[in-house]
Amino acid sequence: MKKIYFVGTGPGDPELLTRKAVRVIREADVIFVPGNKGRNMALDTIEEFTGGKRINRLEFPMGQVTNKDYDWAADVISEEIPEGGMGVFVTIGDPMIYSTAIYLMERLSEIGMSMEVVSGIPSFVAAAGRSLVPLTIKGEALHVCDEFQESALREADTIAILKTNKDKEKIFEALERERFQITYVKKATLADERIIRDKEDILRDDAYMSMIIGKRQKEESKCT
Repeated sequence: MKKIYFVGTGPGDPELLTRKAVRVIREADVIFVPGNKGRNMALDTIEEFTGGKRINRLEFPMGQVTNKDYDWAADVISEEIPEGGMGVFVTIGDPMIYSTAIYLMERLSEIGMSMEVVSGIPSFVAAAGRSLVPLTIKGEALHVCDEFQESALREADTIAILKTNKDKEKIFEALERERFQITYVKKATLADERIIRDKEDILRDDAYMSMIIGKRQKEESKCT
């Protein structure tokens, strides 16, 4: 039977790959990368471990990806993995969080391929560690999103908003109204990482690989 591993490569630092991720990458017959025609962060992260293996870039169209595109990619994966062999599909972060892998799993399951997930460190976890902002403590609620909705703030003690290169001013206004302290992290764990807390500097920055962590400020108890 053919097998595919969906491997999370984390936020971009090769040292954050798990030992299992490195092992299956080295053992794979073929490596699949969801791609575009430019550089690919997932591929850059695993480059030193590929050992010259065959890399198959699954070029999805720009804009809206359709069910037909996922069907096509699943067919390519099935055809390229040899009978009894093993392939690896790499994706930034974790395969189970906002990932192309989720849609491919549905298709590959239908054709009976054996699958396994090798988890990676999500960007918001890495960003929290780099900025020393705790995501949750006992009794708190964490909300993670890639499209901000102000209604999410009602129940959240911490919010992690991914890919904040758009609508930062609107996001800032909503967070400030609800008494959230804001930390902005761009390119977490990479050489050009920046952690920014000044409002004007955050609003000026337009990095695609960026995120906001908002932490609700607790009201100070008053002594009588």
